[in-house]
Formats: sequence, structure tokens, C-alpha cells
Amino acid sequence: MTDEELKDLDKEVKKLKRISSEWAAQMHDLVEDRLPAAYQEIPALSQSTFAACQAWAEASARLTEALKGDSA
Repeated sequence: MTDEELKDLDKEVKKLKRISSEWAAQMHDLVEDRLPAAYQEIPALSQSTFAACQAWAEASARLTEALKGDSA
């Protein structure tokens, strides 16, 4: 993997982490401010949060593997 590709992947991981954190903050707001009245929002919000975190985890794993391969 080229230095440019590594840089792009690192940028993607950081972006996905930010997005995951934003979804997590929405979950926190739901718990802190709107439950139990807004309980119907739980499934959709949790699925979106899960998907964002999963995307971050997959990109992070790709970056870790790329960095291992780069140092070998």
C-alpha cells in the first residue's frame, strides 16, 4: 500500500470514528433527555449507531493490517 493510500485510509478511519461518535451522542441524548416517552426511537437509532460503529471497526482493522504489512 502506498503512503498516499495509507493516508487516505487513516483519514477514512478518523471520519468514520467521528460519525460513530455523533451517533453515540444521539443515543446518549435519547437516554438522558427523551426516554421513556421516545422509546419508539430506540430500534432505528441503535441500528444506525451499530452500522456506523461497524463501519469504523472494519476500516480500523484494514488500517491496522495495512500498517502491519507496511512495517514488515
